[in-house]
Amino acid sequence: MDNKNSRNYIPKRKRDEDSDEFENGDFDNVDLSLLEAVEKSHNSIEVLDLKTLKKIVLSFERRLKDNIEARLKYPDQPERFADSEIELHEEIEKLKILAGGPELYPELVNLNTVQSILGLLGHDNTDIAIDVVGLLQDLTDEDVLEDNDEPAKILVDSLVENNALELLVQNLSRLSETDPDEMTAIYNTLATIENMVEVKPAVAELVCERTKLLRWLLAKIKVREFDGNKQYASELLAILLQNSTANQKRLGQMNGVDVVLQAVSFYKSRDPKSTDEEEMVENLFDCLCCLLMPVENKERFMKAEGVELMIIIMKQKKLAYASAIRALDFAMTKYLPACERFVDVLGLKTAFAAFTGKIPSTKKNKKESYQEELEERLISLIASLFGGIKRGSRRERLLSKFVENECEKIDRLMELYIRYSDRVKAETERMDQLELDDLEMDEDERYNRKLESGLYTLQLIAVILGHLWSSEHPRIRARIELLLKQQKLTRKDVQDILQEYHDNIGDVDGPEEKEQAQAKIQKFISSF
Repeated sequence: MDNKNSRNYIPKRKRDEDSDEFENGDFDNVDLSLLEAVEKSHNSIEVLDLKTLKKIVLSFERRLKDNIEARLKYPDQPERFADSEIELHEEIEKLKILAGGPELYPELVNLNTVQSILGLLGHDNTDIAIDVVGLLQDLTDEDVLEDNDEPAKILVDSLVENNALELLVQNLSRLSETDPDEMTAIYNTLATIENMVEVKPAVAELVCERTKLLRWLLAKIKVREFDGNKQYASELLAILLQNSTANQKRLGQMNGVDVVLQAVSFYKSRDPKSTDEEEMVENLFDCLCCLLMPVENKERFMKAEGVELMIIIMKQKKLAYASAIRALDFAMTKYLPACERFVDVLGLKTAFAAFTGKIPSTKKNKKESYQEELEERLISLIASLFGGIKRGSRRERLLSKFVENECEKIDRLMELYIRYSDRVKAETERMDQLELDDLEMDEDERYNRKLESGLYTLQLIAVILGHLWSSEHPRIRARIELLLKQQKLTRKDVQDILQEYHDNIGDVDGPEEKEQAQAKIQKFISSF
């Protein structure tokens, strides 16, 4: 069971309307008449039920019809249809009240209102389109849709069927980054798409198939200047990539690997200036790691000198240090050329300096969780190197790292082995106690809980020990034996961990790959 890439999960960020980007806005310029209209509409509707819904929808449809007729009748006289536009704007604002009753969404869909609302995304007056984007964001907001799964699905299905994705992305192209209202609309557009993905995961691929959203997001993260929408673009891009091989490949074909590398290279020798910018950098590395899952993108990463860039980032010892290690780990997993390049450009020295604990000190990495994630990534990276480089001078250079400085790397490996082993034992005892209290768990649940407590990292350490022991290097073997003895352990303990790993290797990459992986682990078990 390969848990390495499951760490590449991107948690959904809680948003509120007072986010950093808009909280410093000029409140003197807020349209008070608009606020009064919204307040008035809230006060005028006491109970949100089917009758109220029909009343609001009917009023909206009338104003929409009036506006269409006025525009057709007086196309060259804006003053003749200006009033109908203001009235239409007020009706769209009133529709926002429906976010308070998501259980009525199926009725909203039955009344064919979704079609009318979406039609306004192409309205000649950009302000009306902006109103609609705000409405869609409100209706699909995660707090609104929470605990309303079925109505949410009905609404999102209707939005997809009525080309909401295409219309939202088309509208993006006419919104300006310099106008505050239009910037808010860009943010709301991205939020609506994210909300739709949350309700219906298939939207992640649909929006990339049917629209030019990926191209827009790439262009946005290319811009040097940081703002809230660039941060959100990086987050949405990571969400679209994280569970979709099709999107990962599609973005790779669009020169996406190169663009993301350029975006992260900006931080190779500088740190982000705010927590929001820091989050954006992490999002960019999430994108890079997702992109590095298909083998053709690993090749693009190599050609774009991504291995060298990640090593430079590590050497600069800035905030992106751990993220660079993570990206290298993804690049080298089951991809020999990247492993070879890493050794050739002297990456071993940088990686093993980190492995033995020479980690640059920043506020962030003083946290225990950061140190732990870094250790786990480095163990994974070293396991990837051993898995990739099987023979020749590069293999010798890798093995020699464990002999230098009185075998300090083996000491460090065994220190981590003991720590993770103790953790897994403690979790196993805890589960045994729970089962004594009549809380039965099946084998899969037990195994997953052990993985979460550190079993996967412990297994990787055992695999590295297997590679070291199989080298038959006398000094390496003697050191491992000594350290096991000091901890009152035997080779049998390492064998047991390897056996459990062997028995749980999945067939995600096909039965042939599974067989080969199990055969390799079996060799280690035998050699011990």
